[in-house]
Amino acid sequence: MEFRPCIDVHNGAVKQIVGGTLRDSGDRAQENFVSEKDGAWFARLYRKYNLKGGHVIMLNPASSPCYEATKAQALSALAAWPGGLQIGGGINADNAPSFLEAGADRVIVTSYVFRGGRIAWDNLKKLTDAVGSDRLVLDLSCRRRGGDYYIVTDRWQKFTDTKITPETLETLSRFCSEFLVHAADAEGKQAGIETDVVRILAELDGFPVTYAGGVGNFRDLETLRSIGKNRLNVTIGSALDLFGGPMRFEDVIAACG
Repeated sequence: MEFRPCIDVHNGAVKQIVGGTLRDSGDRAQENFVSEKDGAWFARLYRKYNLKGGHVIMLNPASSPCYEATKAQALSALAAWPGGLQIGGGINADNAPSFLEAGADRVIVTSYVFRGGRIAWDNLKKLTDAVGSDRLVLDLSCRRRGGDYYIVTDRWQKFTDTKITPETLETLSRFCSEFLVHAADAEGKQAGIETDVVRILAELDGFPVTYAGGVGNFRDLETLRSIGKNRLNVTIGSALDLFGGPMRFEDVIAACG
């Protein structure tokens, strides 16, 4: 299990939010922590510890008046560690190459591939043609509806009709290099991981998957390792001391090593 760090940018600032509260209208979200440091500072820190595979997520839509400030933060992080970070948020076949040229190791995509509630196979092909499957990460972030978990898009606000199942994971793994999965209902709450999601993700052996959502302490980390069969990587946001939480950054690295 590898620790994959994050840089979440919203309204031009690096911050941690409660995922389920994010709204495009008014660029609103319940905030857990707003950093005085910029994206480049975090990128340099992650570079110092050689923590590859981390991600920068732009949480404002392109239509937002805050988008350019958010994008500038993200680009500064990429410039601080060329080839060390992935980037997501509003990525499509047209702009994906420019983010790779700006220093991203891979691009992370959800909404462009899941349109109108369904998998847009044409868009997925356009992306693989534009950047190659080896430079593409599919963000399969999900929320529970009934007894199942469904992929959600548009900053976790819209449900698709695509369930997170071993069959879905196996099919989509043919078109990308890895998955990033936020359990959006747990994101930012530090109240424990979504164990049902973790069990499904752990069925996919030999393919990189990073789980995010709900880790609040080292006990949660060990639960993830156990239920995830030590196959999943992990992102920790609000619980990390870098973002005001109780888990010491260096201790997390050691625990995941």
